Amino acid sequence: MMKRLTCSALALALCAAPLSANDSEAALPLGGLVLVQNDAISMDSEDLFISKDEIRVKYRFTNHSNRDIETTVSFPVPSRPGKAAEEEYERTMPDLADLDFHTTVDGKPAELSAQTRAEVNGRDITARVKALGWPLDWFNYTGDIPDFVKRLTAQQKATYRREGLLRQIEGYEDPIPAWEFVTHITRRQVFPAGKTIEVAHRYKPLTGGSVAGILHKGAREYEGFAEHAARYCIDKAFLAGFDRGLEASRRRNPDTVHYYETWLDYILSPGANWRGPIGSFRLVVDKGKPENLVSFCMNGVRKISPTQFEVRRTNFEPKQDLAIMIVQWAGDE
Repeated sequence: MMKRLTCSALALALCAAPLSANDSEAALPLGGLVLVQNDAISMDSEDLFISKDEIRVKYRFTNHSNRDIETTVSFPVPSRPGKAAEEEYERTMPDLADLDFHTTVDGKPAELSAQTRAEVNGRDITARVKALGWPLDWFNYTGDIPDFVKRLTAQQKATYRREGLLRQIEGYEDPIPAWEFVTHITRRQVFPAGKTIEVAHRYKPLTGGSVAGILHKGAREYEGFAEHAARYCIDKAFLAGFDRGLEASRRRNPDTVHYYETWLDYILSPGANWRGPIGSFRLVVDKGKPENLVSFCMNGVRKISPTQFEVRRTNFEPKQDLAIMIVQWAGDE
């Protein structure tokens, strides 16, 4: 019997959560700008603001050489359908228009373009897929095997499997396309000789989250809590604050779900594609409302307002990416 790839209506998340929770959706990781490797360009500063509604980043780059350097600056977008199309999770893919992505260079809007291609394990097979008349973006959101695969003969399917264009997965009668549809938002950027430029961009994050979850006392012994706690560096102080907030929410709203989790993933370490460490790094995380809770893994966090938390570093070389959890109480939406 033929199985189907499961998916739901087009939205901004995929569900592959590390815990058991109703209506959970995992955040899709996005991050900052990525430069083509160049040892002459340093990142003098990075000022990063993260909230569930907006991400803003401001960089200062210096070209230390005696010549202008023109290179590609890229903003990677999550690929479709991702690495595990065969996993029976509810999967949905981002609509790029919903990112509301904007970039400026020294305060002036930058012209951006979207570069798309088909990749198998990092190998570009775009030309071959186009030559066959197949669509690069093959994932159709309905859960069905694509029509262009169904129309192939058994011999053709076997040939294209050997070529690496299709792959067979357990429990499926037909093979599925082997490639990912990869998109990069790119531009050509000139870094003037011996000068510093300021590059800023902003966009809406692809958040995930859950309705309730595994934080309450009765669920902390369940499988998955330890992984959840480690991912967001949840400590005893956070849990004590959560317990107080949960009890207050239950008193205010006894007949409803009492809390919601919002998850944000940010790719902080895209690789050392510039000269040396980040000279000055500043991160501000905004939890939205004073009564909300927030937790993430980073040392030296200090509260700078009723909703904002700051981290500062000098000569910073990020070793891991950011995973942020915000807890919001029922009735406070």
